[in-house]
Amino acid sequence: MLKPAKRMQLALAPLGGFLLLSAAATQLTGCVVRTAVAVPAPPPAPVYVAPAAAPPAAEVDVQANEPPPPLPVYPQPACPVEGYIWTPGYWAWAPAGYYWVPGTWVAPPRVGLLWTPGYWGFVGGVYAFHAGYWGPHVGFYGGVNYGFGYGGVGFAGGRWVGNSFAYNQSVTNVNVTVVHNTYNETVVNNVTVNRVSYNGGAGGITAAPTAAERVAAQEQHVAVTQAQRLHVQQAAANPALLAKNNGGHPSIAATPHPGAFNAPGVVGAHGAPPVHPVASYSNHNGGAAGHGTAGAQAYGKPPGPKPSAKPHPKAPPREEEKTAQR
Repeated sequence: MLKPAKRMQLALAPLGGFLLLSAAATQLTGCVVRTAVAVPAPPPAPVYVAPAAAPPAAEVDVQANEPPPPLPVYPQPACPVEGYIWTPGYWAWAPAGYYWVPGTWVAPPRVGLLWTPGYWGFVGGVYAFHAGYWGPHVGFYGGVNYGFGYGGVGFAGGRWVGNSFAYNQSVTNVNVTVVHNTYNETVVNNVTVNRVSYNGGAGGITAAPTAAERVAAQEQHVAVTQAQRLHVQQAAANPALLAKNNGGHPSIAATPHPGAFNAPGVVGAHGAPPVHPVASYSNHNGGAAGHGTAGAQAYGKPPGPKPSAKPHPKAPPREEEKTAQR
């Protein structure tokens, strides 16, 4: 027979177990609550938002504080190779001042691309040069009338027909014995014909991009070719092409090939001083530069004597030959 104390202990055992379980549950619940309060919920993961892409604009190569000279007037050399595209000449800037980059015929980087010429524009109190580029369509080039199909808007000198480039004989100089893919299409010039070489500013051209030119600005562009880059470098190294030396009338206004400053077919600007067939200066490669016999003929002057011809007895020593040899 159980003692009273033992009976009481057995009767209270279930109640004690219940109280222990309740205390444990309370402690566990408290831990959960305290954890939720002590450690705040982590912030949402940062989401990267790419900046809105700005519409592609023509690259600004260089700036100047004075406007470029008027465009010189010159004839276009004949296209030397079928498939070449004309790139008009323009004034570029160097520490020594403006210098002329002769117009030239260039092989495009690939089939289907056209050349958009560079141009000077007055922006923010300075004259900024927007570099030219290759693309499927001709974009905005300041409304500058470069001639030979670049009348200020678009290009009328030729077009791609499949994988071949066809030339408009009404505005480009092509020799049909060399170039066979030609057509004739009258070009109506709606742009005022002048020699202004920049857009905006005092005396500049007041032209804005057309709807088609804005679309062309959004297209993928291809930069100048290596041949074009070397062509500019040679022009920059030639003192005869500085505007302060030629008065805005460069004797080498256009070439049949990039960098061919002394090749047959080179032409000078109207009003340029006549030059001797043999160059009186050297280019950066050490070779003679100038426009030789072809240049003399361009001015209506007969070609000079052949190298093998004997000098006139009263003629001074032929210093130009020494210069060419250097």
